[in-house]
Amino acid sequence: MTEEKVKKTKKEKASSKAEGKEQHTFQAETKELLNLMINSLYTHKEIFLRELVSNSSDALDKLNFQALTKPELLEDDGELKIILDVDKEAKTLTISDNGTGMTFDEVIQNIGTIAKSGSQAFLKSLQEKDDIELIGKFGVGFYSCFMVSQKVVLISRAAGKKEGTRWESTGDGTYTIEKDDKKSRGTEIVLYLRDEVTDSSNPEEDFSNQYTIQNLIKKYSDYIRYPIEMDFHREEYPKDKNGIYIKDAKPEIIIDHKVLNSQTPIWEKNKKDITEDEYFQFYKHHFHDWNEFADVIHSKAEGTIQYTTLLFIPSRAPSNLYDKNYSQGIHLYSNHVFVMRDCKDLLPDHLRFVRGLVDSQDFSLNISREILQHDQQLKVIGKNLEKKVLDALAGLLKNKREKYEEMWDEFGKAIKGGIYMAYKNKEKLQDLILFPSSYSGGKLTTLREYVDRMPKGQSEIYFASGKDIDSIQRMPQLEAFKAKEIEILYFVDKIDEFLTQNLDEYDGKKLKSITREGFDLDKVLKDKDKEAEDKKDKKKKDEKDKTEEKDEFAEKTKKYEDLLKTIKIHLGDKVNDVRLSKRLTTSPVCLVATTSGVTFNMEMLMKSAKQITPRAAKILEINPNHKIFEVLQKLHKEDPNSPQIKNASNILFYQAMLIEGYELENPVEFSNQMAQLLVEAYK
Repeated sequence: MTEEKVKKTKKEKASSKAEGKEQHTFQAETKELLNLMINSLYTHKEIFLRELVSNSSDALDKLNFQALTKPELLEDDGELKIILDVDKEAKTLTISDNGTGMTFDEVIQNIGTIAKSGSQAFLKSLQEKDDIELIGKFGVGFYSCFMVSQKVVLISRAAGKKEGTRWESTGDGTYTIEKDDKKSRGTEIVLYLRDEVTDSSNPEEDFSNQYTIQNLIKKYSDYIRYPIEMDFHREEYPKDKNGIYIKDAKPEIIIDHKVLNSQTPIWEKNKKDITEDEYFQFYKHHFHDWNEFADVIHSKAEGTIQYTTLLFIPSRAPSNLYDKNYSQGIHLYSNHVFVMRDCKDLLPDHLRFVRGLVDSQDFSLNISREILQHDQQLKVIGKNLEKKVLDALAGLLKNKREKYEEMWDEFGKAIKGGIYMAYKNKEKLQDLILFPSSYSGGKLTTLREYVDRMPKGQSEIYFASGKDIDSIQRMPQLEAFKAKEIEILYFVDKIDEFLTQNLDEYDGKKLKSITREGFDLDKVLKDKDKEAEDKKDKKKKDEKDKTEEKDEFAEKTKKYEDLLKTIKIHLGDKVNDVRLSKRLTTSPVCLVATTSGVTFNMEMLMKSAKQITPRAAKILEINPNHKIFEVLQKLHKEDPNSPQIKNASNILFYQAMLIEGYELENPVEFSNQMAQLLVEAYK
């Protein structure tokens, strides 16, 4: 280093004394460091008040601790508290406390945390956005006040000392420090506010407005354990003895002394001492929902990580719950101080409707006190919270079924989405989901309830998909299930059938769409026989009946094999196969899908969402007991190449397509074929 540079460095570090006041010049990089603190680390300017109030609370905590061995420190200074003072005309905001205070040397050390020698490494860490745990060190949060202040004056006197210290800076790279005759212990910080943050036209950032300050205390520091007090000034015009305003009288200034914070958070109280209405008032005030919640979860974890949880399961969904930009999360508090509004790392997305908060003194916070580190703490807490919410939902389902079903109507799609998005959620969520079913007229049922009602011989869980229950109940594929009184789940939400990609079975029973091929409904028998018949003889009789019925159907299929092949030739690649149906009882035809690939409903949903859509493989099933089949037999017997068979085949296919909800690719062709059929019938 050159001699000139050495002299320059010594000059920068020198202190000048004038009339007892010392002026200190910071190191060269400090100004850049302050710029980072003010402009990069804090998202909102209003954060400064939270930081200063938190520092005051820390100072009061420290005094309480010191007083355990030196009780004399608490003498002659009244109740421990924080006092705010707003001076609109002078554009100042003062934050003071009667906590432990600081000595002359402690002010230099603490307030100079970011300004002392060696700060270059600290600056580098900030620039590289490393997480540095300095929250609670007075100098870090303190400097946030320069976001709103053109000058800051700090006056402090340590508990048990007779002399105070005055510190002053404009944040320009220098500060002055001197002794002061402060009369009481504690610290007082006077902020000389910048013009842009005292603009009454923008109340939210007018920090010289007493009501703005009051709202910020409510938002960030409502649960500081010490009272935060402030005098409110208002004008009041004098009245005469009759209560009438005195003409031309000047208004009087009335001072109302208020405590701004609640001090004791509801979640720190014993839940046995909290009424349902107190929970509701808190819920309504903090989450702006005027509907009663479905359930509340209030617990305290004592262990490696200590934290308190207060969660609410709402009864009504916000209008934007299913919007892609919906951003609801759990609020975070660190030792009663509000830290983050919507932390999405604590609960999975399918439980995003849950509202509430977590408060822990063990949270690892980075330097700005705004950002939570993504560390093991969050994972542990999040895992526990998820289990508590799922247990609460299971409890509602078991003990308050009506309330659960009301909640399910609001949030069911979100919970189903958890299974669809990840197979790992299947075990956690499968017993919570509800579907309407054919049992008792479309009422909601769980999968467990469905399985418990299954008759002997049924090995699969059957479902039908459609836009609503009425459209499903009209499906021709349902006819045989109705005849045999086999319960069907109604999948009426768009997500339901996609759900089966992960929820493909329950309790060892496969979920199967009634529009799939390969049903042998003869195996699905209701155990209704209450006669005192020998079980062995009954079994033999049932087996004989089934064998005869199976042989009869096989013979009928073989007998009309040529007719079915002819219809298949006429339909070409529109269908994969044409078969006789065992599921139809009254309808002439229906479509069924192959055992693999997408179903008809999935194909149409994907098409409506403008996704690349694989076509469902279609099998046309014809009711062999319907009169239309007799007509087809007659036409085929008279002339296997009859154009009427081709016309009828296409009409039957298009009918089946319309029943499934498809839009016809060529409705004009269908119309012409119907017209031709009518001409042939009535000529």
